[in-house]
Amino acid sequence: MSRVLVCDPIDDEGIKMLKSAGLDVDYRPSITPAELKQDIKGYDGVVVRSRTKITREVIESGSRLKAIGRAGVGLDNIDLVAAKEKGIKVVNAPESLTQSVVEMVTGFMIALSRYICNADKTMKEGKWLKTQYLGNELNGKTLGIVGFGRIGRGVAKVARALGMKIVAFDVIPIDEKTKQELALEQLPLEEVLRVSDFVTLHVPGGQGTYHLIDLPKLKLMKPSSFIINTSRGNVVKEEDLIYAIKNKIIAGAALDVFEVEPPSNKELFTLERIILTPHVGGETAEAQKLAATLTVQRLIEAINS
Repeated sequence: MSRVLVCDPIDDEGIKMLKSAGLDVDYRPSITPAELKQDIKGYDGVVVRSRTKITREVIESGSRLKAIGRAGVGLDNIDLVAAKEKGIKVVNAPESLTQSVVEMVTGFMIALSRYICNADKTMKEGKWLKTQYLGNELNGKTLGIVGFGRIGRGVAKVARALGMKIVAFDVIPIDEKTKQELALEQLPLEEVLRVSDFVTLHVPGGQGTYHLIDLPKLKLMKPSSFIINTSRGNVVKEEDLIYAIKNKIIAGAALDVFEVEPPSNKELFTLERIILTPHVGGETAEAQKLAATLTVQRLIEAINS
């Protein structure tokens, strides 16, 4: 019987699917790196989320390993080169979190433009600051989308329904049909930053996007504009973002991801017009169930093949 090790919490439906497929499942969501390296040799498949790192050492210790499943989108925590060298299939569920992150970005835009978090905080402090929180509508504003994959497209559709103008940057040309449907204009990154009232980032991590948004890029943006990052923390150079907000180069930001998680730069917590959330863009019951079931189905197919 093939054995599968589940290293991080996943939706119960995923565990049921593994067992229904006749696999022997060990659920160890608190497994340590040392335990994983020692015990992986007894498994044909392994399932992780973002906590567990599948390093080269782990892969080389997995003498029976046939498949690695990442219940989510990014594969940053898996050594893909080592997996390929050993012929191990790596599967994930890139489509699973799309709707949840799209809704999160929409919420961020509304909260930033209407001072929702600030107003909530000051109300709970016993203050009535009605005249200080004059916000703006999203209708008529320009949204810049950096990275036009599944999530970028989803955000564009919602923003268009809210009456926003859409501009986008991507290294791949956007098809004409999509441009027409969304009245979207594809522009160079620098131009997207210049013209947008909101900029939302949806690019993968890696060397090509490391500190993609730094101080020179932030200085291209309007003083009234906001930046939102739900992609990867190191896409934004945090110290430059802090400087830009403190010096009113931009109006504010919303971050769900950070260069170090949990954030080590405590100065982030001192800024007034910034929203910080603990990497919860995909943390909905629906998204986690879909991530687990899609990943597990692909893992089962990989093991059986």
